[in-house]
Amino acid sequence: MENTAVAKQLKSKGRVIIKEGNGRLMEIIQPVSWTDSDSPKGVFLIFDLFQIRSLTEQFSEVSLDVVDFATKATIYHSPVNRVLQSGPIVDRKVKFSLIRNEYWNKLLFAFSQPVVFQEIKGQEADFETKERFPLYGPDVKEMYLSPDGDVKILKG
Repeated sequence: MENTAVAKQLKSKGRVIIKEGNGRLMEIIQPVSWTDSDSPKGVFLIFDLFQIRSLTEQFSEVSLDVVDFATKATIYHSPVNRVLQSGPIVDRKVKFSLIRNEYWNKLLFAFSQPVVFQEIKGQEADFETKERFPLYGPDVKEMYLSPDGDVKILKG
């Protein structure tokens, strides 16, 4: 699977289905292509810490440090940025994950903006890779981060 081919299809069609190393299907969607028929459980994927600003209210240094220094795959729940209009926004909150795995980080970098990830079943994959997606691991953590530095472990 070539990153540029995935990014090209994502830009042209707005979404792409990938069969990852565990055999699970994942759909990567441009936020503007996300619809109400997509899963509200979707997670924004980012490849760089500074992309958080486009998704959430401005974070305190404490909250940024929590994301920056995390060593395990983590999904963060935070209040949505008022300018974000498309994507899985539930109760004025978004979920996001900073993907550090080198393979998946490069894939996200090739598209160069936050995307939405959702797990799907029963469809044909556009691309296939042997690389396992980090958010499918058994030790994925979930935390709530507020803009003013409050941190709450939701799943740990």
